[in-house]
Amino acid sequence: MPLGEADRIVRLAGRGDGVGESGRFHPLTAPGDRVGADGAVEPGPHRQVPPCRHFPECGGCQLQHVDDQAYAGFLRDRIASALAAQGVPAPDILAAHISPPKSRRRASLRAERGGALGFNAEASHRIVDIRECHILRPELFALVHPLRALIRKLKPSATAGARLTLTDQGVDLLLEKVEADGLASAEALGAFAREHGLARLALDDGYGAQTRWEPEPVTVTLGGVAVALPHGAFLQATLEGEAALVEAVKRAVGEARIVADLFAGLGTFALALEGRILAAEGARDAALALKAAAGRAQRPVFVDHRDLYRRPLDVAELNRFEAVVLDPPRAGAKEQAASLARADVPSIAYVSCNPSTFARDAAALTEGGYSFDWVQPVGQFRWSTHVELVGAFARRA
Repeated sequence: MPLGEADRIVRLAGRGDGVGESGRFHPLTAPGDRVGADGAVEPGPHRQVPPCRHFPECGGCQLQHVDDQAYAGFLRDRIASALAAQGVPAPDILAAHISPPKSRRRASLRAERGGALGFNAEASHRIVDIRECHILRPELFALVHPLRALIRKLKPSATAGARLTLTDQGVDLLLEKVEADGLASAEALGAFAREHGLARLALDDGYGAQTRWEPEPVTVTLGGVAVALPHGAFLQATLEGEAALVEAVKRAVGEARIVADLFAGLGTFALALEGRILAAEGARDAALALKAAAGRAQRPVFVDHRDLYRRPLDVAELNRFEAVVLDPPRAGAKEQAASLARADVPSIAYVSCNPSTFARDAAALTEGGYSFDWVQPVGQFRWSTHVELVGAFARRA
């Protein structure tokens, strides 16, 4: 590109920066923008006015300045580039599902002694004291202001925080690294829980969560079944994103009636599928919660408390199933994917929150003889660079 000519943004890089035709990176630009030699930005067709006053300071969002079309393209490109890096030909990449604004049902906020409560600033440990939020469910954001006053009373440490989760009974609040000894603190906690109708209030001083308030057992409904929610258990970020992931998994599994759900968690997929299900999960509390819920609902779900990193299902075990669902943490499922690559499972639905480790495991599966049919991008963490997906694989004849 000639010196001095405007640099047109052609795509978004993995961390959200715009990439120009020159190959240079330009922060806070959108596809179609033109960046002059002096750094001035001429807005393109995919730039929008960020809805939140805290953008771009707040680290909760990185892409509020791009429209949904550009954001969907970002999700697609992240998956395609991760696959290309592993030498895996991209399959049919379906239209991305993007969760709507103000739909996030869980959040982890940081707190400080002065009363600030919010997300960390981008690439910083400094807390942005949020006064509005366009990603959180209104039920969660409504607690932010009163939480400031409560946390000040409880003498927060330098690493204090609040985890909020919307459950069947209301908001589950877990306060981390705060002091709550003595009668005055106990009364303040009880009064706060009653006034705001909390489903549960617990404290974690670094030695595990201790419940201080829970009028009735807290549950989340998965596949039509109420499942007890252990402290800190994983839950999909939005109801809309969860539904999109479940539908994609069902499509990948097809008519299989003997299915293994690996890294099953609380049963997001196991309880949504038909037939007989083996649900393997390494977290004891989640496995016990799923087992109890499936038993009460008389669902044919057999729960195996099993560390799939140390003891993945072997080929003989895998070959009993008509389909396998995997939903591993960000590290992926390298050991389990290696076993699957040698097995004869007809269908695999791989759910991932990390395109890079997914691509690594997809390479193992395709090298092992599986066809990679399609991938469904899901943007649950709207306006962030976090990408989720479901990949569908089938054993070639």
